[in-house]
Amino acid sequence: MPTDVEEWKDEVYGTDIRDHIERFAEEGWESIPEDERDAWFERFKWYGLYHQRAGQESYFMMRIGPPSGVLEPGQFRRIVEIADEYARGPVANPEFGNGWLDVTTRQAIQLHWIRIEDVPEIFDELEDAGLSTVQACGDSWRNIVGCPVAGKDKHEHIDANELAYELHDTFKQNEAHSNLPRKWKVSVTGCDEGCGQGDINDLAFEPAEKEVDGETVTGYNVRVGGGLARNEPRFAKNIDVFATPEQAVEVAGGLSKLFRDHGDRDNRYNARIKFLVDEWGPEKVRETLQDEYIDFELETAGEDLRHSYSYNAGDADGKHDHVGVHEQVDGNNYIGLNVLVGRLGIDDAYEIADAAEEHASGEVRLTQRQNIILTDVPDEDVDALLDNEVFDEYSPDPHPFRRGSIACTGTEFCSLSIVETKNRQVRFSRWLVENVDLPAGVEDFHIHLSGCTASCAQPQIADVSLRGMKTRKDGEPVEALDIGLGGGLGENPQFASWVADRVPADEVPGAIENLLENFADRRTDGESFREFVADRDDEELAELVEPEETSYEDPYMHNTKQTWYPYAEDDGLDEGPAPARADGTPIPSDD
Repeated sequence: MPTDVEEWKDEVYGTDIRDHIERFAEEGWESIPEDERDAWFERFKWYGLYHQRAGQESYFMMRIGPPSGVLEPGQFRRIVEIADEYARGPVANPEFGNGWLDVTTRQAIQLHWIRIEDVPEIFDELEDAGLSTVQACGDSWRNIVGCPVAGKDKHEHIDANELAYELHDTFKQNEAHSNLPRKWKVSVTGCDEGCGQGDINDLAFEPAEKEVDGETVTGYNVRVGGGLARNEPRFAKNIDVFATPEQAVEVAGGLSKLFRDHGDRDNRYNARIKFLVDEWGPEKVRETLQDEYIDFELETAGEDLRHSYSYNAGDADGKHDHVGVHEQVDGNNYIGLNVLVGRLGIDDAYEIADAAEEHASGEVRLTQRQNIILTDVPDEDVDALLDNEVFDEYSPDPHPFRRGSIACTGTEFCSLSIVETKNRQVRFSRWLVENVDLPAGVEDFHIHLSGCTASCAQPQIADVSLRGMKTRKDGEPVEALDIGLGGGLGENPQFASWVADRVPADEVPGAIENLLENFADRRTDGESFREFVADRDDEELAELVEPEETSYEDPYMHNTKQTWYPYAEDDGLDEGPAPARADGTPIPSDD
């Protein structure tokens, strides 16, 4: 039987949702019938709106997903202005204050504390700047991710942005592709590095070369079925297809229709295409694509051009995450700025926008490492741009423990998360920087913290993977983390091995410190951390992770009852401010 979500989508979905959003906005939060909220909240996702977690009723998260994370001149500033006006909450975050925006691991920006009453005006302001939230969430084509410096990079074989934009323009608001069994995540990579992370996407286009009709053509090999969620990660599989730039959109559309028609609509947990690839195998996927969805003869796969494929490989030369100052193909520079756990304060964001407009083109790009890039900086402006005080915090040369820190939304707003994440990862990073020396030669070290098994922080591809759990310590319930080791993408991609379960959160920094000391003592011939982990079984690795209390103090360990907001204990809002009207006044309960 179709799931409830499928029945809700059959009633209203796609572009028809907007009229309902505008009606609810005009009539106010109370106009959304309580017994229909689950259905409407599921539908709202198609327009980039997620209702926030329990205790935060009447507040939404809004996601803005530009293709490949490219924000054209003026667009970043418009988002900051919208955040400034509409995305301030009833209480301050103790680490970030009140007013910020989040860069995600899929090259998007998320705003929080959005009210339904303000959404139509926000939509208008975004559209005026050429931006949209359409299909940033929901069972449809999500924003296309890819090389964050496509078109600027000296190391690319093909400009991946051309295909990313063509896919965006073709499939966003396309009724034939608007209602899929689940989300559809697409990656386009054109460079040596593989930084589009095609390994972990539903559909991946990766640079390749092949002789077609007697001519050598640069195009894309196609892989299908990657993903990290549900404790069942998969690397995308090669379906033995090469697509020329002219064929790529039709191939993408054929695979999207294949998923639409054959994906599981009876079980949402089994509805991702990775499970269909498991069931069918790559050969049947290719055969079905050819026989039912493509009207030209598919080419077999070409030569993979990712010759220095090192993205997140543990021993890369630093370009892999695009942090730092790098020369563009036109002689200008792009400057990759580290944004710790992806969170940018509004005042800081204004200063960054000012610097980008004064010393560069004003274009801002978002990366899958939750960072931002300023492009088109002339040589003579690099020093002047970086002289701005704001770049002391958002540095192009951060400490590895800051550079490699990624965290998802966590219990601050997410109903799926089990633990607090962003503030905790900031504190982990700070403690590690102050107390732990990295072993000789280790200049790149990734620690990803995900609040649950949905894996939004992509923990399985980090050197140290952290996943939210609960446990008891000294008889008290506390927040805890599973610890995994040795994940990463690259020439030999591998998922982390989960070697320690339910470690109390305050013992995790000590565990990382001891792990690195053990690695330094036992490594041979300068082997990288990933090589070190790959050469050892899980039992030996577990012995190297020695959880230990240290000087680190975790302020969120005892938030296991999931208070309405993890940081609101001292703000006099024990019951929360929600639901509330657009002017902030509370909506009294019926009783």
